[in-house]
Amino acid sequence: MNHLLESLVSTEKKYADPLWDFRSADTKRHTHCFHNYPAMMIPQIAGALLDKYGAGAKLLFDPYCGSGTSLVEASLRGIDSVGTDINPLARLMSSAKTSFLPIDELDGLITEFGDMIFCLGFSCEKDLKPTLPNFRNIDFWFSPIVKMKLAHVLQFIGTIEDIGIQSFFKVCFSETIRKASWTRNGEFKLYRITEKQREIFDPDVFKIMVANLYRARNGLKSYMYDAKGRTAAKVFGFNTVEGIPDNVLQRESVDIIVTSPPYGDSRTTVAYGQYSRLSLEWLGFEDAGKIDSMLMGGKKPNNSEKFKTYYLSEIVSTLSSKDPKRTEDVISFYKDYEASISHVAPLLKKGGISCYVVGNRKVKGLVLPTDEITVELFKTRGFSHLETIIRNIPNKRMPSRNSPSNVTGELEDTMTQEFIVVMRKD
Repeated sequence: MNHLLESLVSTEKKYADPLWDFRSADTKRHTHCFHNYPAMMIPQIAGALLDKYGAGAKLLFDPYCGSGTSLVEASLRGIDSVGTDINPLARLMSSAKTSFLPIDELDGLITEFGDMIFCLGFSCEKDLKPTLPNFRNIDFWFSPIVKMKLAHVLQFIGTIEDIGIQSFFKVCFSETIRKASWTRNGEFKLYRITEKQREIFDPDVFKIMVANLYRARNGLKSYMYDAKGRTAAKVFGFNTVEGIPDNVLQRESVDIIVTSPPYGDSRTTVAYGQYSRLSLEWLGFEDAGKIDSMLMGGKKPNNSEKFKTYYLSEIVSTLSSKDPKRTEDVISFYKDYEASISHVAPLLKKGGISCYVVGNRKVKGLVLPTDEITVELFKTRGFSHLETIIRNIPNKRMPSRNSPSNVTGELEDTMTQEFIVVMRKD
């Protein structure tokens, strides 16, 4: 236990810097305003890392791209990018946020959407008879009137021929779904508001959608003006735990990695799948309810091979005496994390830079030093450690408390710091 705590002590290469807190920064500039997403890396971090380490870089890779923060910031600096994520909603967001769309055509469709709303208000559009989706528990999360209005929006989106503009509308629709549902605000897991709250909850679906469209449209216009169409961002859906196809990225082809991997398995930390489920159900994605089990640490490891790195071995030894079941969850996540890094590391060129923004979560009261684990895993693959910057988290969208022990009613404060781990391939 004392050995693990040593990992939290600052050293010459591991230090706190309040300049990286970005307390008063505008985190919703450009297309970062599109859609909320759990534990989003703020653009100022990705931008500062690219400014510090990305001089001359031509290709960025983000193996856990989420909402596409690093891809957008790379594009703004004239750097091509590739992002991967298993979550279809994350891929939709990342693709939409890095697209260059014809603004005149987009504005025309936003106007058409407004015309449709006007017609519905006067019942003058007889042909608009939307088909309601039929997924499990839809009536548990949406009132009848909200369902009907969402179905009208979805039907309109289906008429849009330009795939890029359709994706833009889908992202705005996803945010509308979240705001119009009976889910609790500020939660990533699916919890329904109380019966008393439901009685007075009367969201204006069309007004929310229009507001989302105009906010995103203005962010997109700003992004396209500053990015100037100089770059290409590509987003893929394969799992880096299982490998990276050569036709997507070849060995030693990447100049810099800027990423923020999951803090742990989705079931016990940030529930990306639950957060995305209702949007994915409405948008017709298959297996919408299985995302969390597909993400890193979602499945039990197939073998009992021991970790070869010091910190991982210490964690397993310490936790196993406290709670063998929770130890399995931890092993499952770090097995996947190790496998992912083993596939990611060879992609960097010699001299290339890897920047991992990680959090050290607690399990059964034990702080898991993911920053030190990340250093170890890259060192075993021919990397040297340049620095680890410790920053406070004043504006990252995270649950304020969770249950790291998985016992109902036992809550602890979640992470208040992040660790920016910077490695160089020798």
